[in-house]
Amino acid sequence: MSRPKNHVAIVGGGITGLTVAYYLHREIEAKRLPMQFTLIESSSRLGGKIDTLRRDGYVIEKGPDSFLERKRHATQLAMDLGLEGELVNNETGQAFICHERELHPIPEGSVMGMPTKIEPFLQSGLLSVPGKARALEDLLLPPEEMAGDLSVGDFFRRRFGDEMVDRVIEPLISGVYGNPIDHLSLLATFPQYHRLLMEHGSLIKAMRNTRPPRTSKRKKGMFQTLRSGLGTLVERIEASLPAACVRKNTEIIHFTKLEEGYRLALSDGGTIEASHVVFTTPHPVTRRLLRPYLDLPPIDMSEPTSVATVALAFPKEQVRVSVQGTGFIVPRQADLSITACTWLHQKWPHTTPEGKALLRCFVGRPQTDEIVHRSDEEIIQTVLADLRRIRAMDISGEPEFTFVHRFTASRPPYEVGHPYWVERTMGQVREALPNVLLSGSFYRGVGLPDCIQQGKEVVAELVDGIVTSEATDCQTFISLY
Repeated sequence: MSRPKNHVAIVGGGITGLTVAYYLHREIEAKRLPMQFTLIESSSRLGGKIDTLRRDGYVIEKGPDSFLERKRHATQLAMDLGLEGELVNNETGQAFICHERELHPIPEGSVMGMPTKIEPFLQSGLLSVPGKARALEDLLLPPEEMAGDLSVGDFFRRRFGDEMVDRVIEPLISGVYGNPIDHLSLLATFPQYHRLLMEHGSLIKAMRNTRPPRTSKRKKGMFQTLRSGLGTLVERIEASLPAACVRKNTEIIHFTKLEEGYRLALSDGGTIEASHVVFTTPHPVTRRLLRPYLDLPPIDMSEPTSVATVALAFPKEQVRVSVQGTGFIVPRQADLSITACTWLHQKWPHTTPEGKALLRCFVGRPQTDEIVHRSDEEIIQTVLADLRRIRAMDISGEPEFTFVHRFTASRPPYEVGHPYWVERTMGQVREALPNVLLSGSFYRGVGLPDCIQQGKEVVAELVDGIVTSEATDCQTFISLY
């Protein structure tokens, strides 16, 4: 049994838990802090959704394949791990939206589908003439104050109308969040757009006024990844941690509040006593473990979305695309099962050997994810049939190899009111269970940089609290003598 005074138990070995462990270990060593930690993961591997397949010269991400460079926390983590030489930006290129089996370029100057240039928008074949006219009403409509939260769908529909939202904005957003756009919380996902609307009076004006000026040089892509795959982040963090501090294939069977600290009974028969516990597990798991002491507000997982990524590798001559770009997305009204397709050999050339083509497709939508539960072969054949229906694509023969990876009911819903739910949940935990912290994708952001930022904030809170406690104990000792 482990009984140190300042022992932090980190529950969950996804990117948030790994970030907590990595930066906490650095702080302990750099500042000689009287602390220990144990990272507990129920599965046989660390990394959560980050998982890289390396095969025959291909680098294929089963889960997320990149992160936004402007959100610096992921880039900084890579640099702190000594991986700055591995960082690579995506190749810039035209992205498309599939409408009636045609690939239409996202109009030049668009930001999240919102036009900053009127002429390319008017020339686009994505919207009808009435749909374009309705979207441009954003320039005339007065801005509306928000009374609390509202859905992303409601917000954009008020400004641009249904056609613009359904054909352009929804497919750009739906791949990130596992909730229908008309249920998705604006305050939890895109709060900046309401602020910009109020400042500029129009979203189109706001996008135009805040868009960075163009330079004469070719702009690099806004996303980053690692040449060897994002799995390298996980591998490098794991290698940096003391082996004795990481326990895989281990579940928390029971959580007990003690007079001082907490006891965690483990599935391997062991026990950990900790002064601080950080839960980075999905909220339903955390809620179940803490239920003996408080009834946390549930999160609505009544209609969870499952998704699958499908990788298809071909000789390059078997994949002909009549447009130049990096891939396309598919609105939910389309009669296709795929939701997106990336031409990885063009967007991320490092992922694909010379003379080969690599396609990465996605299936599974909010409320219509039945396809994810079919066999691999059925999914692959459905994806190939869909790709062959796209008029700009000509695929001959069969792929050299394929890979299907599923994420079943794993994405947090971020319903309208989510920020209030988070504050209520965190407040109940602080009051009932001192030194227990909740962090991760179910709370304040689903992207890799958001999860890494949350992990770093947890470490700052832990270190500050323990250093303050040590100083107080020392002062008490001095005052006694």
